[in-house]
Amino acid sequence: MPGYYAHSENNRNEKHGLSKHLHQTAKFAESFACHETYKPIFKMAGLLHDLGKYQLAFQRYLENGGKRGSVPHASWGAGYARILKVLEASIAIDGHHKGLPDKSAWKSDTEPYLRGEVSEFEDITRTFLNDTGVNKAEIKPPDLLSITEPFRREVFTRCLFSALTDGDWLSTEEHFEQDTFKMRIGVPLPVDDMIDKLEKEFSKKPKEGEINQLRNNTRNQALQKTDMPCGFYSLTLPTGMGKTLTSMAWALRHAKKNDLKRIIIVLPYINIIDQTAQTLKTIFGEEWVLEHHSGYNEVDRNSRDVAESCSAIEKRKRLACENWDYPIIVTTTVQFFESLFSNRPSQCRKIHNIAEAVVIFDEVQAIPKEVILPTVQILKDVQAVMNTSFLFCTATQPAFEKRQGFDGINTISPLIDDPTVLYEKTKRVEYRLLNDLKPIDYNGLLEVVIRAGDAALVIFNTKKAALEFYNCTKNLGDWEKKYHLSTAMCPSHRKAVIKNIRDDLEAEKKILVVSTQLIEAGVDFDFPVMFRAIAPLEAVIQSAGRCNREGKLGELGGKVFLFKLQDGGMPDKTYAACAGHAEDLIKRNIDQLHGHTIFNEYYAQVIQLYVDPDKYNINEGRERFDFETVNDGYRIIQNITKGLYIYNYSNESRQLLHSLEYKEFLSRDDYRRMQAYTVQVYEHFIFQNRQMCKTMDQGFMVWYGNYDSQTGISVMPIEADKLVV
Repeated sequence: MPGYYAHSENNRNEKHGLSKHLHQTAKFAESFACHETYKPIFKMAGLLHDLGKYQLAFQRYLENGGKRGSVPHASWGAGYARILKVLEASIAIDGHHKGLPDKSAWKSDTEPYLRGEVSEFEDITRTFLNDTGVNKAEIKPPDLLSITEPFRREVFTRCLFSALTDGDWLSTEEHFEQDTFKMRIGVPLPVDDMIDKLEKEFSKKPKEGEINQLRNNTRNQALQKTDMPCGFYSLTLPTGMGKTLTSMAWALRHAKKNDLKRIIIVLPYINIIDQTAQTLKTIFGEEWVLEHHSGYNEVDRNSRDVAESCSAIEKRKRLACENWDYPIIVTTTVQFFESLFSNRPSQCRKIHNIAEAVVIFDEVQAIPKEVILPTVQILKDVQAVMNTSFLFCTATQPAFEKRQGFDGINTISPLIDDPTVLYEKTKRVEYRLLNDLKPIDYNGLLEVVIRAGDAALVIFNTKKAALEFYNCTKNLGDWEKKYHLSTAMCPSHRKAVIKNIRDDLEAEKKILVVSTQLIEAGVDFDFPVMFRAIAPLEAVIQSAGRCNREGKLGELGGKVFLFKLQDGGMPDKTYAACAGHAEDLIKRNIDQLHGHTIFNEYYAQVIQLYVDPDKYNINEGRERFDFETVNDGYRIIQNITKGLYIYNYSNESRQLLHSLEYKEFLSRDDYRRMQAYTVQVYEHFIFQNRQMCKTMDQGFMVWYGNYDSQTGISVMPIEADKLVV
C-alpha cells in the first residue's frame, strides 16, 4: 500500500498518517507524565495504541467506509504490550476506546497474542516498526518504574490511561479541527500575579475587632507552612473564619514552592460552587477560573450555535472541561471522584491533570461515609503516584487518619497549630436541649418558637417535616414574614427567597424561616435564635454556624435549641444511626459541641459502629484491577435522579422554555439558564406523575404540574418528601 493512515480526510483533503498520529500521541502522552521514570511507559503506550490500524482490513475500512468499530484494533497494541510484560500499558491501550476493562476481560482480549494465535501479528508489528521508524529499544519494558503496591499500580494505570486518551484525542483534533486545537494552548498558573491580587484583596478587608484579628492571625499562621512538600494537610476553622481565601492563599504559595501546575477546588454543593467561583473570578479575573459541574457545561461541543455564541474565553473553558488543562478549576465532589473512579475515556481524560496540583476539599465532611475508605485510599495513591497535595477544609474535620480498623492517611499536617484557641474565642452560641430531647410534636415546638420572640430559623431533617411545620404557621401573625426553603424549590426560587431573608435580617425584621438541611453549607445567614432537629453531629454544628454568625450578639449570644421531633423521619438508616449517636454524645455533655476535636472523635466512632466504610467493595475491585466493576459500583449519590424543568414557576420560566423548545441544539448557556428552573426528582416521581411530564426533543423533561409559590413542586405536598430529592 502507498501509505498507512489513522483517520480519514479532513476538510483540507488530507488523510491522517498513522505514523504521524502514533508519534504525536506518544509525544503528548510522554509530556503528560508527572515523573521522569514514567515517561518510557507513557511514550510506549502512545506508540503502540493504534498498532492494529496497520491491518489491511482497517486501511480498507478507511478507504471504503463501513460500520464504526467493525475492524477492532485496540487489542493488537495491548497484546504487544502484554508480550513485553508491561501490564499497565497493555490495559490502558486495550481500553482506549471502550473504557478500562476488568482484568478478566483484558486477559481474554490479549491472550491470543500471548499464545501466538493471531496469524498476522508478526507481519503487522514488522510493518509498524518499518513505517514508524521506531527502534525496539523505544518500546522495551522500562527498568526504573518502582511502583509495586497494587493500589498504586492501579492508580498509575488510570493516570497512564488518562494521558493516552488525552494525547490520542488531541492528535485527532489537530487533524480534523485545527482551529479548535489551536485554542487549547495551555496557560500556566500565574502564581506570582495571583498572590499579589489576593494580597490586595486582603488589604481591603477590615482589620478592627477581635474576629478580624483572628482571621488575619489564622491566615498568617497557615502561610508559614507553605514550604512543606506535597502531602496531606488540614485547615480546621470555626465557621466564618474565612477558610476559602485562607486556603487559596496557602495553595498558591504551596504551588509555587513545589512547582505545581494548577489549583482544583472541590465542593459538595452547586450553590457553593457558584458563590466560590464568583469570589475567585472577582479577585483573579474571569479568564482564570473554570467552573465544571453537571448541567453547567456538559453539552455537545459540536453544536453550531455553541461555537458561534461563545467568546474566546468561553470556548477555551468549554474545551478545558474535557481535560482540565486550566489554572484554577472549581468543581463538585461528584465530578471529581466519579471521574477518578471511572473507566470511561471521556471522564478519565482529565485525571492526568490532577497530578502536580493542589486539591482543596471544602466541606469535606459531606463525602458519603459508605464510600469513605476507598475514597481515602485512592487519595493516598494519587498523592504518592502523581505528586499531588490535598488540603481538607472544614469546621468539622472528619477522622481520615490511619487507626486500628481503618486504613486511613498516615500523616495529615494541620495548618493551624492549636485550633482550640480559635474555637474558644469564637463561641457564638449557647446550645440548649428542648424538652430534654424528649419527643415534641409540631404544636409544642411552635409554642416554643413563638415564645423565643425573635427572628428564628427552624431546620428539619426531611422535606415532609419542614412542609408540615410551615403549614402549621400559615395563619399565624407572630412574624412579619415567613419563609420555606427546600430542594423541592427550583434554584431561582431558592435564590430569591435567600436574598429576601438576608435583606430582612439586615433590616432586623422579625421573620421565621423553616428549612431542610440545604442551608447548612454555603448559605451565610445570621439569626439570633435557631432550632435544629437532632441530626448527625456535622449537621448540628454546621447548622449552628447560621446563628450569631458575625458575633454581633457577643460570646454565647446566639441561642441554638436542639429538639427531637415526635414521629420525625430521617433521610436514611445511616443518617438515623449517626443522629442517634450524636444525641447520646450531646446528652452526656452538651458543652462538647464547642470543642474542635469532638467531631473527629464522633466520626471515628460512627464509622466503627454503624457504617461499612467500603459498602460496595470498591477497594477489593481496585486491588483486582477490575476497572469496569469499580466504575459501576462507586457513586457519591446512590439514588438516581432526573432534572425536571419547571414550566409553571414564573413568566420567565415559561418564556425560556418557549424560546428553546424548537431549537435543534441547546448551548451551554441554554442549559445554564434552564438549571435555574430545574428541580431534581426521583424517577418514581416522574413515573407516578407522567401525565404532567413531557420529554422534549432535545432530551430534557418538563414539569407542567403544580408549583407552589412558597414551597415548590407539588402534587400531594405532604407526601412530596418520598418523591422529591
